[in-house]
Amino acid sequence: MSISLLRRRLLAGSTLLAAPFALFVTQAHADEVTPLPPVDIESHQTPTLEDRGFTPLTQSSISAVDMLKSLARTDDTAMLFGNTAGVSTYKAGGVSSLPVINGLNDDRVRVVIDGMVITSTCPNHMNSPLSYIDPTNVGTASVIAGLTPVSMGGDSIAGTISVESPAPLFGDSESVSVQAAKASTFYRSNGDGLSASVSATVANDKVSVTYVGSSAESDNYQGGGDNGEVRSSEYKSLNQSVTLAAREDRHLVVLQASQQYTPYEGYPNQRMDMTNNRSSSVNGRYEGTYGWGQLDAHAFWQNVDHEMNFLDDKGGTATGGMPMNSRSDSGGYTLKASIALKGGDVLRIGNELNLMRLDDWWPPVAGSMTMSPDTFVNINGGKRDRLGAFVEWDARWSENWTSELGLRNDTVWMDTSDVQSYDCGAMCAADNAAAAAFNAADHQRSFVNFDLTAVARYEANPTSAFEFGFARKSRAPNLYELYSWGRGRMASSMIGWFGDGNGYVGNLDLDSEIANTVSATADFHSVDRSWEVRVTPYYTYVTDYIGVTKIAPLAGGFSQFQFVNHNAELYGLNLSGKARMWNSATYGEGTLKGTLAYVHGRDLTADTDLYHIMPLNASVTLEQVYKAWTGHIQLQGVTRKTDVDNLRGEPETPAYLLVNLGTSYSWTNVRIDVGVDNLFDKAYSEPLGGMAIGDFKATGILRPVPGQGRSINLGLTLNL
Repeated sequence: MSISLLRRRLLAGSTLLAAPFALFVTQAHADEVTPLPPVDIESHQTPTLEDRGFTPLTQSSISAVDMLKSLARTDDTAMLFGNTAGVSTYKAGGVSSLPVINGLNDDRVRVVIDGMVITSTCPNHMNSPLSYIDPTNVGTASVIAGLTPVSMGGDSIAGTISVESPAPLFGDSESVSVQAAKASTFYRSNGDGLSASVSATVANDKVSVTYVGSSAESDNYQGGGDNGEVRSSEYKSLNQSVTLAAREDRHLVVLQASQQYTPYEGYPNQRMDMTNNRSSSVNGRYEGTYGWGQLDAHAFWQNVDHEMNFLDDKGGTATGGMPMNSRSDSGGYTLKASIALKGGDVLRIGNELNLMRLDDWWPPVAGSMTMSPDTFVNINGGKRDRLGAFVEWDARWSENWTSELGLRNDTVWMDTSDVQSYDCGAMCAADNAAAAAFNAADHQRSFVNFDLTAVARYEANPTSAFEFGFARKSRAPNLYELYSWGRGRMASSMIGWFGDGNGYVGNLDLDSEIANTVSATADFHSVDRSWEVRVTPYYTYVTDYIGVTKIAPLAGGFSQFQFVNHNAELYGLNLSGKARMWNSATYGEGTLKGTLAYVHGRDLTADTDLYHIMPLNASVTLEQVYKAWTGHIQLQGVTRKTDVDNLRGEPETPAYLLVNLGTSYSWTNVRIDVGVDNLFDKAYSEPLGGMAIGDFKATGILRPVPGQGRSINLGLTLNL
């Protein structure tokens, strides 16, 4: 993109925000509005997915207690949402699981990390957005599994996941002192996993500086029962960040610089592994309270260098392997103004810009008859720029009735330059012809999308509330869905984030996905919330759903597919609840928590079940708190997966029930965690895990990815 074009888009974005902003600020002052509550800088914690005014009943926040329990069990931030109704994950690397919300996965889910909208750089989506923050550095984590306000998401059709680092700490005087320091370490017996993290904050009453560093590594894990070693499941990852924050009155400025280095990460369901991933990012935000309301601004830049090849389980690189490199630069900003109106109404307006540049190339392998003599250029200077603007009105009609109405526009511009194959003669004939055809085509594409959300809530009494509404959401194709051009068996097999071993080819004629969702939520609870039950049925019809059509068979029973637009439908129900079972000085407090989720998805054009649909699943957890002790026993159950995408060879998986135990003890500045996952070493397969390509490479036997067997987990945390 030229500098002049970038300036024009930045100017256009600023204009989209400034025009309505000026209008409504003027009106606000004229009408003597009631100001929004000021930001509480002293105890500031950035509210995840929460703004002043309307908060969806479908929003779930992971409690601090639940996050602490998860730290001893996983290095994967996506797994923090494992007990949220309507949210599931499908297997990737040990720190890179991909989220699914109500049956819609991956890029269909908007993931926001400290205000940054991160896009995977990898053709297999190995460096997923949630992999860029270690779970030990998560302060708040929230998800909307349902109707999503337009201010919370664009260019997505499922829902929104938001993860934030801990809020900055400040002192209470001008003297600089250490406000907090923490060190933790965790060990997991299955895979011999070890992780550690340190953090420290130095601050006075105006300025704060925080350093966070973490590391995580594990060998291959053992499957439950007699499933044996699950190959290509090892990983190592290191993260560090420095955060500078400053406050003055009702204003807060935060600047964060982060780095991540993942020297290797195996992928049990992919033909390739990650052999290097380096990322650097700079992220800034401003929050301020004014007489008219609240202003929030974010800006970020991220660079990623990503490399794929074979780890030892898949043959290693002694003969060169198959190097696949990618590099991306992305950045953007988000501006949002929340304006208080009369009667408790809130008007929200905003503007968002995201820019991405991507190069994906596969260096030649000396001496190879099929991977030389030229560099395979998969994506050459790929561009995906998105400019969005929204307006949202939260209205209070009466003591019982509130509503939210929002409208959003996102325009996406995409382009890429010419490509080339390895040019290995007749053995590259399919790729040579495909490259020539691709280069002869026009690559520029633009997508103009409009979103609408309309939700009403009726609070019948202090113990019940009902919410219902409609949302129209849209998503433009990603770079790989549009521009992956290789038609050769090997080239297409290197594309895909589905874990099925098949090959995928892009399609320049794709349209944006348009999802129309109707949903209702009933919330019943006691006045003190000692018990509560929440149920959400929903139905979604997706026009131009990006599915696949088969274009050729591949060796080993696999197939080559091309991305195409189909129509699809999904419907389901999410149920969650809790109840305080006892509370006494003798026995402490006991709480029973549970979730249940069901979703059915169908490709109406291909007449097959949608891929990556979680079967009926439920979890029940009994928690006990007694003085410094906490403990829990958890049952996780999943029914047999029989609704599968036969076109892609998705496997059926049996039902299973897992038992997990955990306890912790805290005193003074020390916390000890002890737990056991999969207590009875149950053998099971991951319903969304895909096929164990790592095992297939080594043994010739193709099976679903086994779930993890018994693991004894230990943790030690010191608050200094």
